Amino acid sequence: MHDRFEIYLFTEKAGVFRDEDQDLPQDDGVSSLSSPKPPSDADSKPDQADQAVDSEINEEEDPAAESKIEQSSPLPPDLNKVSEDIDQYISSLSDSQGDDDDSTLPDVPIFVEQFVVLVEAKIDDYDSSDNPVKWSRLTEEDSDSFLQAVNRVSSLLKSLLKFSSEYKYACSINRIGGVLQRAMSYLEEELKSLLEDYKIIDSDPSNKNDTKHNKQTTPSSSNQEPDLDPQPESARTDEDNSISGYSEQILSDLIRLSKTMIEAGYETECCQVYYVARRSALEESLQKLGFEKYSIDDVHKMNWETLEREIEAWIRIFKQFTSVQFSSERKLSDTVFSDHPSISDTLFGSLSQGIAIQLLNFAEAVALTKRAAEKLFKFIDVYEALRDILPEIENLIPENWMTQLKTEASMIRSRLGEAMILIFTELENSIRADAAKTQVPGGAVHPLTKYTMNYLEYACEYKKTLEQVFREHQNIDRSDSATGSEFDYNSVQSHNPNNEPVKQSPFQTQIIKVMDLLDANIEGKARLYKDPALSSIFMMNNGRYMLKKIRGSTELNGLIGDSWYRKKSSDIRQYHKGYQRETWGKLLNCFHPEGLTVNGKVVKPMLKERFKSFNAMFDEIHKTQSNWVVGDEQLQSELRVSISNMVIPAYRSFLGRYSQVFTPGRQTEKYVKYQAEDIETYIDELFDGTATPMGRKKV
Repeated sequence: MHDRFEIYLFTEKAGVFRDEDQDLPQDDGVSSLSSPKPPSDADSKPDQADQAVDSEINEEEDPAAESKIEQSSPLPPDLNKVSEDIDQYISSLSDSQGDDDDSTLPDVPIFVEQFVVLVEAKIDDYDSSDNPVKWSRLTEEDSDSFLQAVNRVSSLLKSLLKFSSEYKYACSINRIGGVLQRAMSYLEEELKSLLEDYKIIDSDPSNKNDTKHNKQTTPSSSNQEPDLDPQPESARTDEDNSISGYSEQILSDLIRLSKTMIEAGYETECCQVYYVARRSALEESLQKLGFEKYSIDDVHKMNWETLEREIEAWIRIFKQFTSVQFSSERKLSDTVFSDHPSISDTLFGSLSQGIAIQLLNFAEAVALTKRAAEKLFKFIDVYEALRDILPEIENLIPENWMTQLKTEASMIRSRLGEAMILIFTELENSIRADAAKTQVPGGAVHPLTKYTMNYLEYACEYKKTLEQVFREHQNIDRSDSATGSEFDYNSVQSHNPNNEPVKQSPFQTQIIKVMDLLDANIEGKARLYKDPALSSIFMMNNGRYMLKKIRGSTELNGLIGDSWYRKKSSDIRQYHKGYQRETWGKLLNCFHPEGLTVNGKVVKPMLKERFKSFNAMFDEIHKTQSNWVVGDEQLQSELRVSISNMVIPAYRSFLGRYSQVFTPGRQTEKYVKYQAEDIETYIDELFDGTATPMGRKKV
């Protein structure tokens, strides 16, 4: 039945090429659709075809006639044979393209229509509206045959279009163009289907054991039972070696279909399908990695803990996507469009730029959030990601797209840099504004000192990046700082050990400036203590905390420099001496021999008074200063040792010289309350932050 249908098609559709009123010269005997010949005994195919149609109409009335017709009807033309004729015809058209004489141009032969009808029938078989044949289900022989036929149609159309001004070719061009468009429509749909049949390969090394997500989109695959068995090792290896999650077979099909469409002049349609499918795949990969699209308002409404987690996730995704996914995507486009590098560049550039802009939008939203001291370090992390990662993909992305990305990233980095500078400005202002009148109990390290030093220590771990930021933005308007916008980093100098001026870097200047502000603030807070000795302890505690933090950080130590460190060490020694003078100098006056003897004899009442004064003063010092706090063990030890060296030898000498004056027993116990060993014990109880009751003297 199908064979008779094709015969009918040939007889009916041949009329498309006929023009009964056209008077054209005859060729040398070659049958032509555009140059009809007079009927003859040798050329009676239309009549035979009409008879065949009449027989087909009457076959239901005469079943016996059906068998007779089937035996006598001619076989339809063979596609392979007709294809050879088409190739020769295309060649003849190429040979004639330079001849302007219409009379020498070959007419459109009958086998052209035969070829077109055969190809159209093949398209009908594959692109049926009821049950279309998916490309993935075709055998390699069938798919090759189809593509060869489509390529031949494309070549035929191109050859005829060179003579589009010739009336004799107009109908043929329209007819062949329509068939080609149908073929392209089918290939476009199948290209889309193949592009959507990919597996998302997990680029996160921590998820290597996760099951791969297979996106099945074709009707044939959607009806399959899910494979619950674990994948064999060879299958997992194939997935790891695939390009963007496509199997080798699909890649081969993608190459063939895209090449056919481009050569047929359907480059725009091919690129559009590829772009839409791959953009969807890339966005799905982004989503699988945990990326969510947030607007600037969404980011600004997040509390800091949430935003901090989102920034950490963004950095991880940005690194993985740009280093792994972009490389794979570049490889895919180069493979599919290997014969068309400019198309590959355009598609990959547009895809990568679109995805990169999505990622950069989040970074921009972060840069526009309200400044706060705790945000500095995440700002630096984002800044470093933009600075370090984009150059790694510079060789992947075509220059014109990369230039736009670099411009966008540079603008975001600039905003982040400005925010970092202003965060330090706000740190300066917060130190100046900290004018709390509450004393820290026991003269311990002030919270402002702890916060500022820990902040600077952490910031200096990013020394390289912050040096870069401050160099790039050293002329930033700092009008909201007390320093004002006229502050010039370049004019600030320090001195080396030889007292020679050394130019400071902008970030170094900033750190020293914060340290000086902190030092001045702590000096002001020390004046809140009415006891000069406690004020000295407070300054020693804070000064030693600063020095300890500086020495504990190579970066901070290098920025502060020896000059500042030595000055602060000298200040601490002066406070130490002041403390000793205020506390223990008065106590030592009790041991002064002046007034204790008259004419070589000890004045006993005066001696009793001296011992009573010493005991009372020492009791008060112990009671008070046991509540004082020296948290640094080294400073605490230094203070105790210096006090012992100052007090115990003097007390032991005084005791040895005058203790025999008292009558042994109750009188001695009353006035000689402490032995030298007792004094040493109680000195070791100072600066613990907890007062302890005075124990009894050692016997």
